[in-house]
Amino acid sequence: MVAAGATAATSSTSSTESTQQAIGYPTLFLLVLAGALVPVVPTGALVSSAAVVAFHQTAPFALALVLVTASLAAFLGDAALYWLGRRGLRSKNGSRWLAAIRARAPEDRLEQAQARLAEHGVAVLVLSRLVPAGRIPVMLACLLAEWPLRRFARGNAPACVAWAVTYQLIGILGGSLFPEPWEGVVLAVALTVVISVAPSLWRRVRPAQ
Repeated sequence: MVAAGATAATSSTSSTESTQQAIGYPTLFLLVLAGALVPVVPTGALVSSAAVVAFHQTAPFALALVLVTASLAAFLGDAALYWLGRRGLRSKNGSRWLAAIRARAPEDRLEQAQARLAEHGVAVLVLSRLVPAGRIPVMLACLLAEWPLRRFARGNAPACVAWAVTYQLIGILGGSLFPEPWEGVVLAVALTVVISVAPSLWRRVRPAQ
C-alpha cells in the first residue's frame, strides 16, 4: 500500500512536471525572443524564475533545458534585431527598428560603446549582455561600424550563453534558499530588479557627489 501510494505520488509529480515543461519552455523561448526584439520585457527575471522552477523539479535536464532555451531565444532575437537595424541603415528613410535602437542608446553611452568596441572588438559584446542596458548601445555601435551579421553573431553567441548562465545562477540561488518555488521566484525577481536598476541609480547619484 505504501509503495503503491509512493508510486502514485511520483507519477502525479512527473505528470505535473511534464505539463509545466510542455508549457514553460515554449513560453520562456517566446518571451525571451520578444524581449530581445523589444527591450522592455524583463528577460533576466524570466530566466531566473524559470531556473527556480527547474531547480525544484525532478527531471534530470530541467536546468540545462532552461539554459539552452534562454540562450537560443536571446541569440535569435538579437540576430533578428541586428538584421532589422542593418536594413534600416541601408534604407534612405531608415526604419522604426533602427529608430527604436537609437532611442535606447544615449549619445554618451554610444560613444563609450564605440570606443570600447574599437579597442576590444568582439569581447565587448559579452560584457554588453551582462551589463544592464548595455546591449543596445553596443549593438548600435556594431551597426554604425558596419559589422556584417555573421561577425556580430559570432561574438553574440557566447554573450547570450554567458547572460543566460548568469541569470540562471541567480535563480538557482533563489531556489536553493527556499523550499517552495514561489519563494525562490520572488527572491530571484527581486535580485534581477536590483541588478537592473543599480547602474541607472548610480549614474544619477554620481554627478551629485
